[in-house]
Amino acid sequence: MPRFARRGAAVRGRVFVIAGLAVALFAARSEAAPGDAAEMALAKVLFTKDAVPPCALCHALKDAGAAGAVGPVLDELQPDAARVATALKNGIGAMPSYKASLSEAQIQALARYVAKASGAAK
Repeated sequence: MPRFARRGAAVRGRVFVIAGLAVALFAARSEAAPGDAAEMALAKVLFTKDAVPPCALCHALKDAGAAGAVGPVLDELQPDAARVATALKNGIGAMPSYKASLSEAQIQALARYVAKASGAAK
């Protein structure tokens, strides 16, 4: 086999290995574990200031340093993630729906954060 043919095969092999690693890394990053530290940190920011209006405006939650007095105290209510997600999507009582202003991923992250921070999810 000519030398250039062997070199071409080796280069193609390396390209496939590198491409495979890139795909694996992308897949791992795009499937961040629900409830991981990065997601919880982002959801806490949504709770305290980025959601409009911010959850902390009305709700008390110790982990977020929130002392809102309009909505229920989440540390006492300890809602599970499904209950929080439903309230975020549909609104409840004076609480508005966030369906138009938050993505589904943000709603789910925020729901997991509230459940975990309030003690409902261990």
